[in-house]
Amino acid sequence: MVRMTSSTTSTSDRGLLETRFSMGAAALAAVATLLALAFGYLGFIDGVLPGIGYQLSILTGAVGLLFGLGVALLALVAAVYMEPGLDD
Repeated sequence: MVRMTSSTTSTSDRGLLETRFSMGAAALAAVATLLALAFGYLGFIDGVLPGIGYQLSILTGAVGLLFGLGVALLALVAAVYMEPGLDD
């Protein structure tokens, strides 16, 4: 039998955009998703990164796409599941 403590049963269900941390993490997830899509597209068309001038191939575009989507997923999970800390 699994017993739940009072701290696990009385946690408040906060929404995605109710604390400053979750708003920041959700914004980071959105920006990382857009950058990942840009890397993937620029790699697909053998484009050049604006401002830097680095030529992307399909492989570097795919790596940038997967890395950016990984960061976005991690930030989104943190935005949804992290408990409020000192700013509560």
